Amino acid sequence: MNPQSVSSEILLGAWAASLLSLFIYSFLYKDNPLFKLAEHIFVGVSVGYVLTITYHEVMLKKLYVPLVEQADWLLLIAAGLGLFMLARLVPAWAWLSRIAFAFILGISSGVAIPRFLSSFVLQQVQGTLTPLVSVGPGGWSFGLAELNAGLILVGVVSVLFYFFFSVEHGPGTRYVARTGMYFLMVSFGAAFGYTVMARMSLLIGRFDELLSYASPAYGYASPIALVGVVAGLVWWERRRAGRGSRGDYSAG
Repeated sequence: MNPQSVSSEILLGAWAASLLSLFIYSFLYKDNPLFKLAEHIFVGVSVGYVLTITYHEVMLKKLYVPLVEQADWLLLIAAGLGLFMLARLVPAWAWLSRIAFAFILGISSGVAIPRFLSSFVLQQVQGTLTPLVSVGPGGWSFGLAELNAGLILVGVVSVLFYFFFSVEHGPGTRYVARTGMYFLMVSFGAAFGYTVMARMSLLIGRFDELLSYASPAYGYASPIALVGVVAGLVWWERRRAGRGSRGDYSAG
């Protein structure tokens, strides 16, 4: 890829991505103004993006267009509830927001609770009811699927027993509870490992883009940005040191 093949928009995006990425990574040194600048830009852009998407996808497509073009007057109820949410800005009318919150909590609970029960209770129970052996024309068989079903059954029962505090764990039941603790440790370790691998994947992707932006096609964006960030941190540290020395001298 030669420099002429990259448009000005892509080149500007490469420089912005390199600078902002290195600004964020500068937090590895310590909290500094460059990191705070990138953090504020991220928050501002995120809020602006959400507001823009909300305006176009909700206010226009789901409220204004159906009301004006399709005469769906029932949407006035939803618009009224949305205005009730804004009533919290006026202390005298803040009580109107309780009506909107009541509708939101009621609808959210009605939608979320059945899904939660189906995903985390019924399917879990269904998984523990899987046959531990298979019976076919050739007789009894026991394979990896049946072994997995047995492990699931032992794990669910032992974990539930571990959290059963109504009865004191005796010498025999203590081993069942300890088995449940081992299953919990494996589960938490797998979840933590998955999280770490996901973060490492993002880090590798970020480094891969920074390496690609270091090519001449992007005007050596990454190395120049790195030099600028290091120079900015050095200048900031020297300025802090100068302020500290002047403060100590004046105090003496």
